[in-house]
Amino acid sequence: MNFNALNPTSSSLGFPTPIVMPVSQSPDPGDERGGGEAAERLEARVLHIVNGEHFSGAERVQSHLGRCLPEFGVTADFASVKPGKFHQMIGEQDGQWGRGFDVGMKNRFDLRAAVRVRDLVRENKYDLLHAHTPRTAMIAAIAASLARVPWIYHVHSPAARDSEKRFSNELNAWIEKQSLRTCQHLITVSESLRLDCIRRGCHEDNVSVVHNGVPAIRPPRETVPIVGGRWVLGMVALMRPRKGLEIVLEALAKLQDHDIVLRCIGPFETEAYEAEINQRIDELGIGDRIQRVGFTRDVPAELAKLSAMVLPSLFGEGLPMVVLEAMAAGLPVIATRVEGTPEAVTDGVEGLLAEPRDPESLADKIRQLVTGQYDWTEMAEAAFERHGRDFSDRAMAKRTMRVYRKVLDR
Repeated sequence: MNFNALNPTSSSLGFPTPIVMPVSQSPDPGDERGGGEAAERLEARVLHIVNGEHFSGAERVQSHLGRCLPEFGVTADFASVKPGKFHQMIGEQDGQWGRGFDVGMKNRFDLRAAVRVRDLVRENKYDLLHAHTPRTAMIAAIAASLARVPWIYHVHSPAARDSEKRFSNELNAWIEKQSLRTCQHLITVSESLRLDCIRRGCHEDNVSVVHNGVPAIRPPRETVPIVGGRWVLGMVALMRPRKGLEIVLEALAKLQDHDIVLRCIGPFETEAYEAEINQRIDELGIGDRIQRVGFTRDVPAELAKLSAMVLPSLFGEGLPMVVLEAMAAGLPVIATRVEGTPEAVTDGVEGLLAEPRDPESLADKIRQLVTGQYDWTEMAEAAFERHGRDFSDRAMAKRTMRVYRKVLDR
């Protein structure tokens, strides 16, 4: 690798131009689901740079990579710039996800974290940095240059559309754009995100799709699990406006003639948003149909209590981990038709797709499932089979390892 080439001429949007041999856009999955063949291996040490304050979708991707990459020879450790739940949970796993380091930033532009990452690279002889957010991309770009190692960036969702906070979106997109000038390769979690990166100036040879993956949880049950005569819909998320919780509440209010409850699994991002939701529940008069769980470390145990998963996202999610976890548990998924999700859920096969921001559309899809217009068992089996074929944690780790190999072989 010629590290003098870490500052190539970039496109007008700051995305990397092809500076080295290309990586294939979607590595062949091969035998990721197991079998008799010996696993491919790459002896390498990789430091993931993560935010670390939550334990939500992207953090579950990171935890599965930390757990599965060693099977393929890769040592994966984690440096958190905003130590919180994920950083805490790494410490509780007794090395099963790799080691965790605190390189905490005092604010968004505290670049001293890059020096701490550089020191970690030198002390632990890491071969590669792997960043996961705009903030960590900024740190990785500086640290990689200081330590003279390559770095890659994992696009979990479009930074420019990550929330309803316009200024925050624009700032994160600008940080991402500037940082990616020195990035060797991008991983996107969906084909829709890959195409988005190409539209914004990234050369197609420098971006690979590695779909998110989760471990299998359980085969589908033979009959729909209905608790006390009620359908139990579950929404697993870090509760924030982009997830569309208001939409499912309004849909539930339109289904008063059906015995359905909504189980809300996950913390609220802010107390203010939680207060807004509580007020809306009171206005709709559906308080007796809401079950509040909050944060849980055991998502599979919660999935076992559900009849179906619902995720009414307002806009693109990359490839939502909760959708894949529901499929891995043999649950039909009722989600919205936003970028990424249709790559896992085909309407009428593994689940049902409603239009985003449309409570009536979502209510109609829920009604179709609970009234038997679709066979629950067939849909549950299709979801479980699709997970095993395309979205296992081992498949994700193997494809990621192959991207590492291509970058390190340059």
